[in-house]
Amino acid sequence: MEYEIKYRPAYSLLEARLNAGETVVAEAGAMVYMSPGIQIKTRKREEKSLWKSIKGSLLGGESFFVNEYNAERGPGKVGFVPAPVGDIQQLDLQSGRGMILQKDAYVASTADIHLDTEWQGFKKGLFGSTLFMLKVSGQGQLFVNSFGAIDHHQLGAGESLVVDNYHLVAFDDSCKYDVKKFGGLKSTILGGEGLVTEVQGPGNVYIQTKNVQEFANWIWPLLEGRVKSAAGSNRSGGFRLGQ
Repeated sequence: MEYEIKYRPAYSLLEARLNAGETVVAEAGAMVYMSPGIQIKTRKREEKSLWKSIKGSLLGGESFFVNEYNAERGPGKVGFVPAPVGDIQQLDLQSGRGMILQKDAYVASTADIHLDTEWQGFKKGLFGSTLFMLKVSGQGQLFVNSFGAIDHHQLGAGESLVVDNYHLVAFDDSCKYDVKKFGGLKSTILGGEGLVTEVQGPGNVYIQTKNVQEFANWIWPLLEGRVKSAAGSNRSGGFRLGQ
């Protein structure tokens, strides 16, 4: 499958160009445009187990379904855009080498890539605010997104990197990792940090340059007055959707 990532790094769009018979799988809701001859099939994220799909949807924050786009009637193209404002990165997966993704990082993949959630317990599985991660395996092309640009680090055996949880996008499953508090209680409260993940190589680590929690905290003072005003109007019966 050929592809092009346009408008990076701030407003990236993935265009997948399919030959006749080729398939690309994408997160539900990511499609922007497609050729009229493309056939769409909606399925559960992980076909091996209904429970794993439910676990990913209800507990991991991931969509219950993915869409398969197949060029059955000849060549065609499909455009995908993730929800965050940021970059898209293509990663090549080989058999026996998987990756662990932050819960919202998945955009699309070729047909032989398998998606699943992996429970690792509260301490090891905490990425930002979720207790679940997305585990990716198989052979083919994987496309991940970030909030902001993607920063790549290659760790050697025994080499470690400490990453703020809200900046962590993905890492190879050959890496070991441990989620811990940032410093002591004082530095956690006053330093503006919460939990960090120490990733130990060998393997690749991908980091996003923007923090969604910090962005939410930054924009909230601009929205707080309007939100409270709308909520008050709604309680008094004076607010209607669309007004």
